[in-house]
Amino acid sequence: MRCPYCNSNNTRVLDSRSTEDDRAIRRRRLCEDCDRRFSTYERYEDSTIMVVKKNQTREAYDPSKLIYGILKSCQKRPVTMADIEKVARNIETEINHTGLKEVDSTYIGELVMQELKKLDPVAYVRFASVYREFKDVDSFYDEIKSLKDKEDATD
Repeated sequence: MRCPYCNSNNTRVLDSRSTEDDRAIRRRRLCEDCDRRFSTYERYEDSTIMVVKKNQTREAYDPSKLIYGILKSCQKRPVTMADIEKVARNIETEINHTGLKEVDSTYIGELVMQELKKLDPVAYVRFASVYREFKDVDSFYDEIKSLKDKEDATD
């Protein structure tokens, strides 16, 4: 590993530990030449997962597209970026646990809705209105009523 300060190869690992989400290893390093410390992160590389879209085209899974969609749903809501990133990590973990090389976009959409329903009901309804392509006010109302009935049942 090269030192980012002096470009030397003479570095050693002082400490290694998993990150909070266990998806990477953080290594604290010391450059033997310039005596400066720095951190590196090692993340395992998943095999590429292809997303099968509604029109049957395929594209590589892109976590930034997932985060963008969640961000749009959570706009002007009391949801932190950390919450959004956690939702995206949960969804990505669930996708990886399927063991499939190709995943339907509808499956990903359902996972997003499950996570948003727990996080913020308004963000959930926003996402669902676009994802489920509500055709009229009645279908929108039915979804809100369903959400409200489930909320009342748990109270």
